[in-house]
Amino acid sequence: MRAEEPADAPKLSRRHLLALGLAAAPAVAMAQELDQDDQPDAAQVAPQPPPTPDTKPPDWNRLRGQWDLDWGEVDLSAMLFASNPRPVREAITRHRQALDRNPITYLEHNNKRLQNAARAAAGAYFGVPLEQVALCDSTTSGVGLIYAGLGLRYGQEALTTVHDYYVTHESLRLAARRTGATVRKITLHDGAESASTPEMVRRILAGITPATRVLALTWVHSSTGLKLPIRAIADALKPINAQRQPPDQILFCVDGVHGFGVENTTLPELGCDVLIAGCHKWLFGPRGTGVIFFSPQALARLSPIIPSFLAPDAYSAWIGGYDPGPTTAARMTPGGFKAFEQVWSLSEAFGFHQMVGKTHVASRTHELASLLKTGLAAMPHVRVQTPMSPEMSAGIVSFDVAGQSSRDTVSRLRRWRIIGSAAPYAQPHTRLTPSIRNTPEDVAFALQAIAAMG
Repeated sequence: MRAEEPADAPKLSRRHLLALGLAAAPAVAMAQELDQDDQPDAAQVAPQPPPTPDTKPPDWNRLRGQWDLDWGEVDLSAMLFASNPRPVREAITRHRQALDRNPITYLEHNNKRLQNAARAAAGAYFGVPLEQVALCDSTTSGVGLIYAGLGLRYGQEALTTVHDYYVTHESLRLAARRTGATVRKITLHDGAESASTPEMVRRILAGITPATRVLALTWVHSSTGLKLPIRAIADALKPINAQRQPPDQILFCVDGVHGFGVENTTLPELGCDVLIAGCHKWLFGPRGTGVIFFSPQALARLSPIIPSFLAPDAYSAWIGGYDPGPTTAARMTPGGFKAFEQVWSLSEAFGFHQMVGKTHVASRTHELASLLKTGLAAMPHVRVQTPMSPEMSAGIVSFDVAGQSSRDTVSRLRRWRIIGSAAPYAQPHTRLTPSIRNTPEDVAFALQAIAAMG
């Protein structure tokens, strides 16, 4: 049997909580300096150094005490919709209570400041300045904003793959229907478990034509758990783009949600032009929040789709009747009245991950996923769809149990109080996704349940 969380699950130590409180401080302090109506200057938007976590990994059992989960279940579904750790819950409660007491004045005094704090925290986490970060509601909304904002024309095309998710395919289809552009899908591999970087890069390059203006890919496929070599693909695009004028160059856009919050990397290290990710999955952030990261080249090619309340000159441009100017990440952030207590608490989510340490998060997630894959691969009635190598996978583990559908497998796991999911694709697989809130005992218990299905 798996180990149960003790009834008196301890909190993080006072030192860790202090570190966590300081984790978001650079972002908050910077945002406080931003005038409500002024564009931040270059010095104010420089990436802030992240907090320094302990060199050794945290006590993972103690860390579990930060979540208010039902520990009678083994929740292996971090890829879907996450529970919030204590600092995020407390921030949401604090803002919600303040809004309930003084909704107008609290909103007026804090909205832009706290949204900019969230943008700064996201940028510090992912290696870009605040001015290259937009906020959105989810991966889905962010992907839709990007592909609609590209303004592809008749005679131009978007290149994607048959393996990408519904959201990418549908956003591209809707954008192309409005403009007359073309969407083309290629096959990256003959099986995720045997996919290789050279072969995938070769197929992408073979699929590019003079009409290609955007390459729309997914960092980690939610169907099979295959992790694409984003850096290698970005490098392969450089010689092609070097021979094109800027308006004709290929923008490399990535749905990054299932690598974001898992992998220890940054946007500059990945090398893509745009990365979109929801924050209520692996980051354990507030519900209904997401981020979009841009290269300067991408911002120069995009147009906003939804009016912004965050851009400093949005209202003055409307009232004065003049063009608000170039596209900025603030202008790419949709306006409107939202669940502000959720949006404003993003800083705590990034601070929590920075405090634990991106290196430790990545190592622990890969450790648990590898333990799960190794155990499944040893079962004759199970076929693992996810590559075994950490270089080709992240936290998603996809598999099939002989003689039963993925929905049947998920249902049988639920009887064991194990929470997994079925991939919503034409070829569905069962998915288990261990994260830093799980233990090796959780994985062992899941393997015991799957072994019993043989």
